[in-house]
Amino acid sequence: MGTDAGETTGTDVALATALGVVIEIPAPHDAALRTWLRRYGGVAAAAVAPHITLVSGSTTDWDSAVEHVHKVAAHAEPFEVSLRGTGTFRPITPVVFLNVENGADSCSELHDALVDGPMRHEVAYGYHPHLTIAHEVEEAVMDLAQEELKGESLSFTVQRIGLFALDATGAWSLREELGLGGPSS
Repeated sequence: MGTDAGETTGTDVALATALGVVIEIPAPHDAALRTWLRRYGGVAAAAVAPHITLVSGSTTDWDSAVEHVHKVAAHAEPFEVSLRGTGTFRPITPVVFLNVENGADSCSELHDALVDGPMRHEVAYGYHPHLTIAHEVEEAVMDLAQEELKGESLSFTVQRIGLFALDATGAWSLREELGLGGPSS
């Protein structure tokens, strides 16, 4: 028997629901990024829409968390993002990514506002906006991604953020898109 987010079990322990808030990459850039994800991260990586994570965490009160995300989106303004060149978190974490060159401050401001609410966000390292290209693949593949994409760049306007939750299969699923500067409820 399952319970809904925020409900308690017989032991009065609240269940947590995973949630994520991301910037999805718009067309036409998403097609090229999916090709790169497939090339360097495999079929499973390409199945995930290219995105910049703002927050990934959990909540025991889904409705309050959603209301908080609505308010953060309503108070934010659209902004420009430029992805340029590659970076890596190796040797700490096996990740190669595209750098957020312009717009990193706006991403960080959104991140800070999102975690200043009813969401748990526990990470071992500080927030660093980026777009993952390769993660937990062979070193040679990560080296190739880092080298081949170091000269790539693309820019777009962030006009909305996406609210995601895990579905019954354990995959991230879009629950709602929220326009920046839009209504708070």
